[in-house]
Amino acid sequence: MLDKSSLVESLRNSLSIFADNVYIQALVAVVLSLALAKLSDWIITRVIMRVARRTKSELDDRLIQILHRPVFITVLLIGLSVSFLLIAPSESIRWFWKNSVATLVILIWVTFGVQASTIVYGWLTRDTKRVRAIQPSTRPLFETATKLVLIALAIYFVLVAWGVDPFGWLATAGIAAVAIGLAAQDTLGNLFAGISIMADAPYKLGDYIVLDGKERGEVTKIGLRSTRILTRDDIEVTIPNSVIASSKIINESSGRWTKQRLRIPVAVAYGSDVVKAQSVMLEATRALERVCKYPEPWVKFTGFGESSLNLEIRCWVENPRSKGRVTNAVNSAVYQALNEHQIEIPYPKRDVYIKELPESLLKK
Repeated sequence: MLDKSSLVESLRNSLSIFADNVYIQALVAVVLSLALAKLSDWIITRVIMRVARRTKSELDDRLIQILHRPVFITVLLIGLSVSFLLIAPSESIRWFWKNSVATLVILIWVTFGVQASTIVYGWLTRDTKRVRAIQPSTRPLFETATKLVLIALAIYFVLVAWGVDPFGWLATAGIAAVAIGLAAQDTLGNLFAGISIMADAPYKLGDYIVLDGKERGEVTKIGLRSTRILTRDDIEVTIPNSVIASSKIINESSGRWTKQRLRIPVAVAYGSDVVKAQSVMLEATRALERVCKYPEPWVKFTGFGESSLNLEIRCWVENPRSKGRVTNAVNSAVYQALNEHQIEIPYPKRDVYIKELPESLLKK
């Protein structure tokens, strides 16, 4: 193998056909590297892209769109390194220049890897049948894991490029990780809870969930540290994942379908025709557009109250998002229908009996 001095001499001999001056040779090397970088960029953006557009998938098109820039910069940096060697600076400057260029190349390609992984995972989640493990709910987990691996590899190769023993740093990093873990227990708890939530997938983006019967809203973001839900009051609530992991989660959008059943209690007075009341309420409910035709709504006679006959309307809505509006529409329609058919809706009444009045009141 050629050493550095032999390599430099070979480069000088190759470029001596242009000029004998070292600086002119370095300038020629820069121009040639720029031309080669332009040529590689043209091949990728014109030739390879034209072939990729003929395929059915858009994945290769998007990857090629972000590939040409790292290739161009890498080729140009290599040419600049060659021209710098021709000037023959001191060994320390050469060492610093070589390691700096290597670090830049590593960072460029790690950035490309992060962008490419985001594109690939986005493409995979569009059709969940390709890879069943990668779903919209688990995508952030895979993306984060890939980024961490790429960053770890980048740190390793940068340390190697600068002549630093990475294994010694790993031991130091392990001790530091223990100290950080003890100091950030809550953060790590949220992190591991977020990983378990993404793996178990009790909910996904767009689902309506209820936490311990308190917070209810649409899931807008699932992160490693927290989950965000948007309430019906258009207020975004951020909940730590450790809290969610220890809570009872009711997913109103899960199950056989996204439909949700409403239970609306209605009371009629004693002496009312129960069958007629059921029929009137059922007809009023069926007439509403937002009430599902299947499963069919029905009215159940649930029992006897202190001053009323208790009935319950059971109907379905297409989406939990419509729950409040449909409940309001059913209540309004049923109340109006009962009034039209003169079916009384009772209210509590109390009869007060006075056994004996005070003498002072009787005298008056």
